[in-house]
Amino acid sequence: MSSWKALRSELDRWQEAGRPASFWWRDDDAETPSPALDRLLALRAARDLPLALAVVPAGAGAALAERLARETGVRVLQHGYAHRNYASETEKTIELGSHRPLTKVMAELRSGRGQLETLFGRRFHDIVVPPWNRIDGRVIGALGRAGYRGLSVYGPRARRFATPGLVQVNVHLDVMNWSNHRFLGAATVLKRAVHHLRLRREGAADVTEPTGLMTHHLAHDRAAWDFIARFLDETTAHPAGHWIGTALAFRPPRGSDRAS
Repeated sequence: MSSWKALRSELDRWQEAGRPASFWWRDDDAETPSPALDRLLALRAARDLPLALAVVPAGAGAALAERLARETGVRVLQHGYAHRNYASETEKTIELGSHRPLTKVMAELRSGRGQLETLFGRRFHDIVVPPWNRIDGRVIGALGRAGYRGLSVYGPRARRFATPGLVQVNVHLDVMNWSNHRFLGAATVLKRAVHHLRLRREGAADVTEPTGLMTHHLAHDRAAWDFIARFLDETTAHPAGHWIGTALAFRPPRGSDRAS
């Protein structure tokens, strides 16, 4: 069975069960307008799909705000503060880690949140996307106390995310191979997509967490762009495919202040 046929087959099973297979789309590392950003936004607009754009506060300014002002389907999330690594050469890269005092980390995040609120207004949703998808547990706890609404990293979320007031919705499909900064390959990405959808459908993963597509517009080669376009088309064309926006994806579960 081809990779694309396997995806359609899995979506068929969702349709047979009478359930929508939800997806959401997060693109990272936005700071300034660029031809790559224009291509991303055109891809989104052509299909009228919701897009969450993770913006680096320290690098963002009026030019990006003006570019996004005419994009009705785009919401802005907070991509850390400066996308700066504070780990040593022997550690994995991280900005929101334990290498600095928590007060310093949170002061930067609050400053960045204020900048994004000023630039993007209601288009901004106070959801943190940690650079490199890594964040220290102490910072997670402080996000809830600071009034943040949500958190998004990589991989299936835990069934009970025990941070009051904070909703976690992750991404699961990275289209890039970061060892060579090229497209990961359709077979690999689609295998992961089918796997996460099947886990959700069978109850082995949180069925309420939408399957998240993670893109990085500044890093895509032609093969990555081509795959993203087809993936969006295949999933939107299928009756079971259902793309949702940030507001719905991060809606707190009823009767709880935690992500389920």
